[in-house]
Amino acid sequence: MSSRFAPLPDPPYYAVIFTAQRRPGDEGYETMADKMAALAAEQPGYLGVEAARDVDGLGITVSYWQDEASLKAWKEVAAHALAQELGKSRWYEHYTLRVAKVERAYEGPEGR
Repeated sequence: MSSRFAPLPDPPYYAVIFTAQRRPGDEGYETMADKMAALAAEQPGYLGVEAARDVDGLGITVSYWQDEASLKAWKEVAAHALAQELGKSRWYEHYTLRVAKVERAYEGPEGR
């Protein structure tokens, strides 16, 4: 997973926050994750992604989207829908997905 900050425009935009606990073993996860990252980057309205995972399999991925219509369209992409089903049945013990509208954003270390 990338440890870089996504280059984002000034707000507003949307963030999809996906937190998941992976099951042990790969079972094709990394291959599918790479495919989904590449496919998402091709979608209209995609702005970027930031992700991290610890050694115990807890991961947080935040994808950024120009508007709500863009992120809804991404949810409907057939290959993404298949990956979601495999995630539920094969890769994740538990997950939480949150969608947020980013109204303000600051960078640092100086902050505002």
